[in-house]
Amino acid sequence: MNRRELFTTALAASVLSAQSGSKVTKYCRFRKGNAAPAMGILDGETIRELRGNLFANPTETGAKHKLSEVKLLTPIPTPSKILALAGNYRSHLGGGTPRPNPEPFFKPPSSLQDPEGPVIMPPGAKDVHFECELVIVIGKTARRLSKAQAKDAIFGVTCGNDVSERIWQNDPKIKDVQWWRAKGADTFSPVGPVIARGIDYANLKIETRLNGKVMQSDSTSHLVHDCETVVSFISQAVTLNPGDLIFTGTPGKTTAMKVGDSVEIDIEGIGILRNKIVAG
Repeated sequence: MNRRELFTTALAASVLSAQSGSKVTKYCRFRKGNAAPAMGILDGETIRELRGNLFANPTETGAKHKLSEVKLLTPIPTPSKILALAGNYRSHLGGGTPRPNPEPFFKPPSSLQDPEGPVIMPPGAKDVHFECELVIVIGKTARRLSKAQAKDAIFGVTCGNDVSERIWQNDPKIKDVQWWRAKGADTFSPVGPVIARGIDYANLKIETRLNGKVMQSDSTSHLVHDCETVVSFISQAVTLNPGDLIFTGTPGKTTAMKVGDSVEIDIEGIGILRNKIVAG
């Protein structure tokens, strides 16, 4: 079984497992051959193609595609903004005290990368780390929402890797004033492979594997600030639009990756986001 067959088999198994206990819909964005990108619902190893706006009751076209015959793309191609959280798992704080409010920062949409797409080391990068994260997908305009209202604004969740250059981020002699390149360089925001809607995202196992070795393992139940709190807090100052993405923070410790490494972000019931590290 080749690498793509292993990927599609694992993804299909994850979908079937998640659907067995509750009604979970898996949305994906894909390209088949030279055709234009399309949206679909992943059902086992088959994609049922959709037409229309993902956030406005799209309909099925009747076309079906084998998962093994398409290229999966970022589930959301053009979010108006990407936000990410710092210090949102106690296991990542090294004994430090969590902040009383979520601590979001911006990542540019140009940093997005496809499932299976390469993470490219930019010139001068020397200490690039993985960060497994649950990513919120906003489904409707969110402005000054309560926590209860925020739940309805969350369309679903996906996997994300908040790739981070630690020297640019933290070294007192070198670090930038902002995290614009440490967190926002091209390809530093892989997401996918699907958006899971209807899943209990408050209690999912989340894991990073580097070349097959488990490096991070935790549960989204250990988020300091849960998803609804995060959306509500951000919406008090920044209007969130359908398709916007929010990385919710990483657990545990992270380490550097090198060219040739393969990193997998595996979140229970969603799937595996796999990217290879390549030279820039």
